[in-house]
Amino acid sequence: MNFVARALVGFGDVDPAGIVFYPRYFEMLNRAVEAWFADGLGATFASLHLDRKLGVPTVAIASTFTAPSRLGDELDIAIEVEKLGRTSCQVRYDVSCGEEARLSATGTLVCMDLTTHRPIPWPEDIRPGLSAAC
Repeated sequence: MNFVARALVGFGDVDPAGIVFYPRYFEMLNRAVEAWFADGLGATFASLHLDRKLGVPTVAIASTFTAPSRLGDELDIAIEVEKLGRTSCQVRYDVSCGEEARLSATGTLVCMDLTTHRPIPWPEDIRPGLSAAC
């Protein structure tokens, strides 16, 4: 099951040519992951970080850009879990505007103890949602 977040391309996302400056896509992907955790998994990044001392960093990402996005475009960012491990998961991102693909990426997210900065198993309240997203 995919989670889909929407992102509006703003002025700060584009270069002087009016197209998305590629690092901004990674910020959009991270915001989509935050929305997925909050709305899809019931765990906000604020509560994970501040209350539970857990982080979910992206430790690897590979992307392919297929078409430019421009100021004012409304992008759909679909997230799907491809592989769920004990302390990490591999996710696929598909970014589109209407029917046009703009970006595809594969990333690895890790559940991390913010005190020790070491990987830890996914919490029992989050793991079922990750599993359902496979």
